[in-house]
Amino acid sequence: MKFRIKSSFLLFLLISRFCFAQDMVEGFNYLEKGDFADAEKFFTTILESYPENKTARLCYARAVGLNKQPEKALSLFIDLKKEYPNDLEIKLNYAEAMLWNSKFTDAKKYYTTLVDENPSNFVAHLGYANTLSNLKEFENALVNVNKALVIDPRNKGALVSRKYIKLGYANDKVKTKSYDEAELFYNEILNDFPNDKETLLNKANLYLISKQIEKGKAVYSLLEKDNPNIALNGLSLLSHLNDKDKDALKIASESLEKSNSIKDTIIVKQTKERYVQALIWNRKYTLAESEIKSLLEKYPNQNWVLALSATLNIYKSDFKKSIADYEGILKNDSTSFDGNLGIANAYFASGEIKKAILAAETTLKIFENQNDAVNFLNKIKLEHTPYIEEKLSYSFDNGDNKAIASRAQVVFPLSTKLSLNATYQYRKTENTVTKTNATTNDILGGGVYKFHPKVNFNFEIGVSQAKAVTNYSQMLIHSFFKIKPAKLQDLELGYKREIQNFNSDLIGKEIVTNNYYLNYNLSTNIKFGWFTQYFYTTQTDDNTRHLFFTSLYYNFLAKPVLKGGLNYQFISFKNQVPIDYFSPEKFNAVEVFVDFLKDEAVTVNKNLFYNVNAATGFQFIEDNEKQWTYRVQAKLGYKFSDRLSTNLYGIRSNIASATAAGFTYTEIGIRLKWYLFEKPIFKILSSD
Repeated sequence: MKFRIKSSFLLFLLISRFCFAQDMVEGFNYLEKGDFADAEKFFTTILESYPENKTARLCYARAVGLNKQPEKALSLFIDLKKEYPNDLEIKLNYAEAMLWNSKFTDAKKYYTTLVDENPSNFVAHLGYANTLSNLKEFENALVNVNKALVIDPRNKGALVSRKYIKLGYANDKVKTKSYDEAELFYNEILNDFPNDKETLLNKANLYLISKQIEKGKAVYSLLEKDNPNIALNGLSLLSHLNDKDKDALKIASESLEKSNSIKDTIIVKQTKERYVQALIWNRKYTLAESEIKSLLEKYPNQNWVLALSATLNIYKSDFKKSIADYEGILKNDSTSFDGNLGIANAYFASGEIKKAILAAETTLKIFENQNDAVNFLNKIKLEHTPYIEEKLSYSFDNGDNKAIASRAQVVFPLSTKLSLNATYQYRKTENTVTKTNATTNDILGGGVYKFHPKVNFNFEIGVSQAKAVTNYSQMLIHSFFKIKPAKLQDLELGYKREIQNFNSDLIGKEIVTNNYYLNYNLSTNIKFGWFTQYFYTTQTDDNTRHLFFTSLYYNFLAKPVLKGGLNYQFISFKNQVPIDYFSPEKFNAVEVFVDFLKDEAVTVNKNLFYNVNAATGFQFIEDNEKQWTYRVQAKLGYKFSDRLSTNLYGIRSNIASATAAGFTYTEIGIRLKWYLFEKPIFKILSSD
């Protein structure tokens, strides 16, 4: 956001009597109207006849300076100041000439003396205020412009200067997230300049940044009469921020229709841009792609169109193309905000964390304290900050089994590629009828290493100590690769060695399983998705198991997530040992499900997050009659801050498990996640 500072001090009110004295009214009028080239010619002619005339020299120097020759003007005023060291008008003009030359620090020193020597001089205070504003010392700038307005309360130039000082001050407040203070400044400006378009736009931007939807709507309604497209484009973005993308597209379409009757090319472009963005938000990718193609033909290689193409490719998970689009933007303009932060997001989405960090840091060098860039880097830092997660649960079933369990995990990222972890698990089970009980204590250590932006390797190894009918120890292993073989695809290949510890009887039998598994998920740009899982399991009791699960689903909503679909599961054991555990020769289950989710990761601080997953269908065990099944999983949590969150959860199901058929199972629990430090333990940013 850029602010202009008015630098006209109305010095001609002080020197006009001299201009009239030498019949220089015409030249003065040129200066007053802003015809600086004509003023320069006029006073050049005057000086040919009166080369020593102080007033003509002063007016000529002003004309030169305001006619894009600031260095020459400053030199002329330096000469005048040497000849007339005590002339206040020359001092004031000399000070202003320093501003034209962007010598703000020198001007500040000079103005400090000027206002001390001339405490009742309007021009000195106003010049000093504008100098301080250029140095972004807005608090003192405001003090001095108010002093100028005490001297001349109705001076329009001073009021305009105060407006831009307050806009600059408010912008600083927005950067530090002092939104209430920024809002106060905008309200004060609007008292001086009711319905001022520039101020209303800045105020609306404040509400966009702080996501104050209703206040934003109120501001845009004030702009709608005289600036309908600007207002509608803003309202469309507000609807998107409020997770109402259908409304956003409806408003953007209305704005597009209205833009056919306006001639302002900038607003027309902004309207087309918002319309295409709204298409992308609503995942109307084919239509958005067609619109972007037309825009590229009409506006070839223009950054705003390239940004639309990049955004579309991000949504379609085509990160390579998105990065290429952003590289095109940066080639055109290396200081582009969209280009720098956009490519940072694209790098992050493609798993290239270091490149993402460098791009975001570049953004902040150009746009100091920019809110989106700061939040982006904070997100990356949080992902690489050590944390501890604790989960406590209590479960029971209709087979008279109950259990309490605890799982604590500490994760320590050591770099953007390597993270270590340690886990302790405790589980105590008891059968209230047979009075048998058993406990297991598991200790594991491991890590995650990123070989490639699209390939992660996870490894854990540990030991489980069991106390049951007999005491024993068994090794635990879990290792797997997470791979992104192509866009919109995720593959996991793994091996897991564990002991059967669902209830005390199983723990006593010391059955160790070796699971070889595959998880594959295919997403699409048409809201459909397909997840498939396969397990091949060998057991120490000489049994083997095949488990196949597949799910076809449809994404109804993106925020919050709402999806539903159809699941199918097949299980087969080589040996049937129903007395020990559920081990059918063939088991089939079909169910429909719905999943409603507000993700913890995207939840803002001091807000709730939740998840409800429900399914119902039928299971077929061997050749028996079908059985109706259901399962419900629910989670409700609260995010206290970026570093602390917690949730309660519950599970209820009557689907056959690895232990028994025809049973019901219930589990309730609590989970706590706490980031141990405010930032990573390694240097992740160049500024750390």
